[in-house]
Amino acid sequence: MRLVTFALDGRERIGAQVERSGKPCVLDLNQSHSVLPAEMNAFLTAGEPAMLMARRALQEAKENAFLPEADIRLTAPVPHPGKILCLGHNYDDHIGKDRTRPSEFPTFFCKTANTVIGPGAPIVIPPETAKADFEGELAVVIGRRARRIAEGDAPSYVAGYTIFNDVSARDYQKRTSQWMIGKSFDTFGPMGPALITADEIPDPHALDLALTLNGVLRQKTNTGRMIFTVPFLIATLSAVMMLEPGDVIATGTPARTPPEPGSPEFMQPGDLVRITVEKIGVLENPVVAETIPGSGSPA
Repeated sequence: MRLVTFALDGRERIGAQVERSGKPCVLDLNQSHSVLPAEMNAFLTAGEPAMLMARRALQEAKENAFLPEADIRLTAPVPHPGKILCLGHNYDDHIGKDRTRPSEFPTFFCKTANTVIGPGAPIVIPPETAKADFEGELAVVIGRRARRIAEGDAPSYVAGYTIFNDVSARDYQKRTSQWMIGKSFDTFGPMGPALITADEIPDPHALDLALTLNGVLRQKTNTGRMIFTVPFLIATLSAVMMLEPGDVIATGTPARTPPEPGSPEFMQPGDLVRITVEKIGVLENPVVAETIPGSGSPA
């Protein structure tokens, strides 16, 4: 099932994304069954009974219950994650500068929730950074509370998967050994377009991932090249903290190809970033400059 969060008439809702007569549509799950929560974290907290009810609603819905996607606005599938836990240097072609072998332990860092935006929403480059960079990633969304989970049991705690762009201000990131501040500017966490339930992706380590900037391929990999697997990450994190429904784990980004000769190294206003992950879809976001309040012009 493809779960989405969408905005309609000023309200945030959750739905199931399907095709009807060749056109993308969304079924408002709470409208179909009022006992279903209308917010993603609450829906995930409700667990398997809510999932079963949502699937039944999708099967039984009449044609006029589906909303054309053109009439709504998709937001991030998990617009209010409790935690965004990210991973650095988790691909065999991106293990860190001057390293010759992967780290023994995963490099975790946190990204703050103010970063989250949905598909089509602009990545806003503020005047404080001149080095806003992209990072296409597979993201894992937790489906139930997990504490001290064995690696073999970890998959049963996954609600599903989505795409994440860990946008980074490299100049801020490299000021200190701690990366968080360079990762946490507003809008620096595009996510979407949908949360694909775990039953539809039985192996998260067999997905092709690609990122293009203005149509030029800049990242290309398969998630099978991860160093630390999704179950290992969940087991490691749950040994330290309680993972909650709606928590997001961004599993790291692969190496990139160099920019074309004469092209800027970092994202610029007017750019378009497009990330594709097999079985999940496409996350596309334009890049704009921040407008200074009262000036009417970009920073």
